[in-house]
Amino acid sequence: MRKPRFPPMVIDIVETALSACDGIEFSTLAACPSCGGTVRGYDNRKKQFAIIIENDKKRIIHIRVKRFYCKSCKKLFEADAPFYPDTRIGSPVIDLCVTLAATIPFTRTATYLSMMGIVIDRGSVRNYANRDFGKIPTADMFGMHLPLSILSISALAASAGEGRGIIGAEVLAACGFPYARRAPLHPLSTGKNGEQGQEEKEKKEQETWRP
Repeated sequence: MRKPRFPPMVIDIVETALSACDGIEFSTLAACPSCGGTVRGYDNRKKQFAIIIENDKKRIIHIRVKRFYCKSCKKLFEADAPFYPDTRIGSPVIDLCVTLAATIPFTRTATYLSMMGIVIDRGSVRNYANRDFGKIPTADMFGMHLPLSILSISALAASAGEGRGIIGAEVLAACGFPYARRAPLHPLSTGKNGEQGQEEKEKKEQETWRP
């Protein structure tokens, strides 16, 4: 199979978008998404957003997400952040996975993503490609369909100017969030290995919390 030739601009756009999210804090939640009750701050957590290749080395992109405790239903919820439900990777990366997999086999999608500088395994690509995340807006650029989330974040980063990074609210708007189908932080039936352990830890924190 001949390797595709991506225009350097496409690779730059993807890298700029994901790199710009590194260290961004998401700390807004107006009310409990489950019952509408009043929420109070609980803690802040660093979450993996993406893994990219930079200067031939892996670089983990992290964001910080504030968690809140609902006084009424006693559940923990995260601030509005660019993640789809039951996923552990930023929504722009998933948008790119799904968009590519719509036109090529998912077995090749991971290879294409790698050429764009994104590290993701084939199993995850298959999982995301087979899920329904709703309609993902795209734009035709350089003969490819690229997610608007990637393009919008890259444009934000380019226009931010030196010394000023983009903020969480801008990223959320670029990704079309907050996402409506929010779930409370409890163990998920699909969780495995490290993810399952993290979810069990979150459940324990819910049970031991005393306002």
